[in-house]
Amino acid sequence: MSVPTPTDDDLAAVQACKQAYDRLRQELAKVIIGQSEVIEQVLVAIFSRGHALLEGVPGLAKTLLVSSLAQAMHLTFKRIQFTPDLMPSDITGTEIIQEDPVTKERQYKFLPGPIFANMILADEINRTPPKTQAAMLEAMQERQVSAGGKIYKLPDPFFVLATQNPLEQEGTYPLPEAQLDRFLLYIRMDYPSGPEEWEIARKVTTGQLGGIRPVLTGQQIVQFQNLLLRIPVSDQVLGYAWALVRASRPGTPEAPEFVNRWVNWGAGPRGVLTLVTCAKARAMLHGRYHATIGDVQALVKPALRHRIAGNYAAQANELTSDRLIEMLLDAVPADRKYERPAA
Repeated sequence: MSVPTPTDDDLAAVQACKQAYDRLRQELAKVIIGQSEVIEQVLVAIFSRGHALLEGVPGLAKTLLVSSLAQAMHLTFKRIQFTPDLMPSDITGTEIIQEDPVTKERQYKFLPGPIFANMILADEINRTPPKTQAAMLEAMQERQVSAGGKIYKLPDPFFVLATQNPLEQEGTYPLPEAQLDRFLLYIRMDYPSGPEEWEIARKVTTGQLGGIRPVLTGQQIVQFQNLLLRIPVSDQVLGYAWALVRASRPGTPEAPEFVNRWVNWGAGPRGVLTLVTCAKARAMLHGRYHATIGDVQALVKPALRHRIAGNYAAQANELTSDRLIEMLLDAVPADRKYERPAA
């Protein structure tokens, strides 16, 4: 499929998106030093109308990044600190009995919980029991809350950015695979480089961090999300993403030998949807009207690392999901001609 000729309005909108991305990075640079790849991946998830899971050791500014993004985007922001005693109603809200001051009639009234905001920081989501984790599922997937037989719509745009600490696993409740799949991207934050850490220490200890100014509104974000649907993707790019996902499944004709040996289960259809959608979002952020193979390769790890599970043999050989994805990239050629398969 050839890439269709874009309209002047859509070209202008893509350039506006790139300018907004540049301004966002400038604002975030006032308080977040480095982590440019993480910032890009979080914004890809947001413009793709998805949710993201951020994993990193303590002190990498995960919470600061999310709250600063909410300020820069002029969105309502709520932080939910997940603890072992947190109940589902603490997130979604609860019903109370209220008496009318005039008629003295008593009736139920729904008090919305912190989930009713544009951007939700689910801090240390693996520290709360599965019952409370599951309370997030309907909100994340359906963007609504059911309570007392009624449905309450969540604001638009709506994003959940959850964090988890990979160090302390005692007393935690690891997210089941079905819940992990609800997150569009699984983003890992690493330690800053030497020069970045030097700059962090200098700025933070001397009070030189600046204030964040809003550069985007919720309405503009929704417009960019709608623009994403009009960004075309060629058969070559779609086919490459499709081939990567198909090759990740053991026991299939497309699976390389190492997948059959070391992979327990591979990515489902959400994997290829994520790769294509996020590739389009990344292209838009960089001012391009079409996605490329490079966009797919740049996002394949956060898109698939929670959708591919190695078996015991892989764990014994210290083959992580990231390493298996690297082997997939080597096994699936990017320059092969991809076409729609025959029925």
